[in-house]
Amino acid sequence: MHMADALLSPAVGGTMCVATAATVAWCSRCLRKEADDRRVPLMGVLGAFLFAAQMINFSIPGTGSSGHLGGGLLLAILLGPHAAFLVMASVLIVQALFFADGGLLALGCNIFNLGFFPAFIGYPLYRHLAGDAPGSARATVAAMLAAIVSLQLGAFAVVLETVASGISALPFGTFLLFMLPIHLAIGIVEGAVTAAVVSFVRAASPGILSTTVQPRRHRAGILGVFLAVALALGGVGAWFASTNPDGLEWSIARVTGAPEPEAPQTGVIDDRVGSSLAGVVGGSITLVLALLLGYALKRKPRD
Repeated sequence: MHMADALLSPAVGGTMCVATAATVAWCSRCLRKEADDRRVPLMGVLGAFLFAAQMINFSIPGTGSSGHLGGGLLLAILLGPHAAFLVMASVLIVQALFFADGGLLALGCNIFNLGFFPAFIGYPLYRHLAGDAPGSARATVAAMLAAIVSLQLGAFAVVLETVASGISALPFGTFLLFMLPIHLAIGIVEGAVTAAVVSFVRAASPGILSTTVQPRRHRAGILGVFLAVALALGGVGAWFASTNPDGLEWSIARVTGAPEPEAPQTGVIDDRVGSSLAGVVGGSITLVLALLLGYALKRKPRD
């Protein structure tokens, strides 16, 4: 669901950049007031984890399309909505600035679409459906429904932003007809993955999901797990990613009738080395950026 600059007009892209910047400022103020220092290391590690996870596209059977974990709902459940939005912004900023993924004009749209809807609509829905002490089945259903709603809203926003820009000739109804079903399938997978990760965290380190003070060794353990998974995903996980076009590219190809883009033919070894390097370096940069942001916000303003 990453938008490219080519889909957006300066007016729409600029407006969404302003809206996203305002949301970042608001989340920063809210996070500073919460003053929960335990969250800062988790912000950095989850930023690295999400950067790596978004590199791995999974095939959607019977469609010729693929999707990847958005991660906004997972971040909101583990960090709270304000920190989740800021971590998502960190991930997408690194992708845009260092890896040309999405582009600068589309950055505001991408952060808003992937961050705002899961953090401030999907997460409250999840909390309402899952309750305070959900069982595994209830939590799974809640995560799936919240992820589906978040991705459907994000996909709808992409269509609105594209059509409002007037750069492409994509018709609203037809574009929407392809975008919503394909992101419904992606949302089901995202919900299942989110529920599985949250279930693991609840069993291994329940203090992360509550205000209970937790022994430092327990927090260090779960941080180590996420960091190890991030390194594994970034280092070798991308080798096995689907080369099918993602949901947005697939929808545009279906609407326009253009052939779907083919993966570039490069050497297998060079391609794997490049993807591993991008995963490790990008995850490391995201880790540092999210940590710096978290530590900067935990400083209390002087009286």
